[in-house]
Amino acid sequence: MSVFKIQGGRPLSGSVRVQGAKNSVLPILAATLLSEGVCVLHNCPRLTDVDHTLDILRHLGCRVAREGETVTVDASAPTGWAVPDSLMREMRSSVVFLGPILGRMGQAELTYPGGCELGPRPIDLHLMALRALGAEIEERNGRLFCKGKLTGGDITLSLASVGATENAMLAAVMAEGTTTITNAAREPEIVDLQNFLQALGAKIRGAGSSVIVIEGGKPLHGGEHTVLADRIVAATYLSAVAAAGGEGEVTGVDWRQLSTVTAVLAEAGCQVESGAQSVRIRVLGRLRSVRPIRTAPYPGFPTDAQAVVMAALCKAEGATVFAENMFDSRYRHVDELARMGADIRVEGKVAVVCGVPCLFGARVRAADLRGGAALALAGLGAEGETILSGLHHICRGYSDLAGDLRALGAEIVREEEIVTES
Repeated sequence: MSVFKIQGGRPLSGSVRVQGAKNSVLPILAATLLSEGVCVLHNCPRLTDVDHTLDILRHLGCRVAREGETVTVDASAPTGWAVPDSLMREMRSSVVFLGPILGRMGQAELTYPGGCELGPRPIDLHLMALRALGAEIEERNGRLFCKGKLTGGDITLSLASVGATENAMLAAVMAEGTTTITNAAREPEIVDLQNFLQALGAKIRGAGSSVIVIEGGKPLHGGEHTVLADRIVAATYLSAVAAAGGEGEVTGVDWRQLSTVTAVLAEAGCQVESGAQSVRIRVLGRLRSVRPIRTAPYPGFPTDAQAVVMAALCKAEGATVFAENMFDSRYRHVDELARMGADIRVEGKVAVVCGVPCLFGARVRAADLRGGAALALAGLGAEGETILSGLHHICRGYSDLAGDLRALGAEIVREEEIVTES
C-alpha cells in the first residue's frame, strides 16, 4: 500500500508550475471522438482519470499515443459504441462520452458512471439535453441505450451543470441545425472545450456566458490544442503555503480563475500578488478567520477548493463557517482532520472551523480526491509526522502531488508500506 509520509511544522519556500486541468482534459479527450482526423493535445496531465479516459477511447476503436505531456488521438475510424461497466465505473465524468458517441455513431450504450462518493449526482440533465436533440434513450438494468439522428434544438438547463453543458455541447456539434443551450455552466473548462471544438472546425460561441449557440452537423477535422492550467491544483498549492507558512509561487495559471480563492486567503492574512501567469503568496504569521465561505457555481467559490482551504484555516485565529451548496457528502475529510487536532463541527451543509493553535501529525486516510489533498496540506502545517493513505483518490486529480509540494519546499515522500494481517 502506498502512503505519503509528511514531516510537518516547517515553512515552505519555492515555485511550482501548475499541471493541465483535469476537469478540462477529460471532456476534451471525449470530444476527440468527433474528429475525423488526428488530434494532438498538449499539457495533458498524467492522471488515473486520464488513463481511464484513454482506455475508453481505445475500446471504441481510436488509436491513442502519449509522449510526455502530449497525447495524440486518431479517431478517424471508430468501431464501437458501447462502453463496458468496468470502464464506466472508474470515474464520474465517463458519462460525458454519451453525447459524442451518440453523435458520431448514431447509437450509444453505457452504464451509469462511478467516481468519488460525494452524494447523489444524477445524470437526468444529461439525458434531458440529449432528448431535446432527438435522442431516444432507454434505461434498463442499469444501462443506457441511446439511438437516433440528432437535430438542433433549444436546451434549457434547470441547473448550470458543468457535465450536462459539456454533453449537450458535444452532441449539438453533431446535430443538424442550430442548438441553443440556456443556463449553461460558465466555468473556464467550458471555454476550453469550446476553444478545442473551434480548433476542429466547429461553429460554436458563447462559452463563458449563460447562453451557448452551436451550428452543428458539419464534419470536424483534426486539430491541436493546449489544455489550460488546473485552477484547483493552483488553489491547492497556494493553500499549502497558507497551511504551512512561508512563501511560494504557482506559475502557468490565469490568476483571474482563482480570484475567489485568493480573496479568501488574503482576507485570512496572506500576502497575495498576481501576475500575468502566476500567483505569489506569503504568510508572515498566524492566519485569522474569514467571513462565511459558500461554495457556488463559477464564478463563485469552487466546491473543489473547499477542503484545501479548510485545511489551511484549521489553525486560523477565530471561527470560519463553510456552507457546501454543491454536494451532500463533501465533508468526509473532517473526521480525519479531527484526528490531527482540528476543531470542526458539522451540521448538514454547514461546517464551523474553530481555529486551534496547533495540529499534530497522525495516520489518516483519504476518502476522496480533494479531501485527500486537504489532509496532505494539514500534514504540512502539523507538528510531527503524518502518514496519509488512500492515495488512489489523489492520483485521480494530481499528477505528482508529492513532487510538486517538494518543489515548494515540503518534506513529503511516497513510500510503499507493508500491511500485515493481525
